[in-house]
Amino acid sequence: MTRIESDKVTVNKTSEEIYTFLSNFNNFQKLMPEQVTNWQSTEEDCSFTIAGMASLGMKIVEKIPHTMIKVTRNGKAPFDFNLDCSIKDLAPQCEVQLAFDADLNPMLKMMAVKPLTNFLNLLVHKLNDLP
Repeated sequence: MTRIESDKVTVNKTSEEIYTFLSNFNNFQKLMPEQVTNWQSTEEDCSFTIAGMASLGMKIVEKIPHTMIKVTRNGKAPFDFNLDCSIKDLAPQCEVQLAFDADLNPMLKMMAVKPLTNFLNLLVHKLNDLP
């Protein structure tokens, strides 16, 4: 498994607010860059295409209130993966980090690590843009 981690970002919201936001995939679209197309979601799962990379499906498999959200592959994807959303309370703020564990072959790893790292960093940094 290849582990890709985002930056640890301090967000000007409470851990409860960020947990509530990230616990619902319908909210994730607000974080997505323009390269993400074909977005479809329910509260518990989503699917989308990242231009030039792949189509991915995800579903929430575990929630630990205000601390952790665990996500896994759902449906078609070119590889198995898990995404952990870690939230640390720093009242009145919180710290958020995304960790992506993927079963990538050496060729895919070489091509995907940098874009996936950039993608995770973009998502976590956009949390500070939420109203």
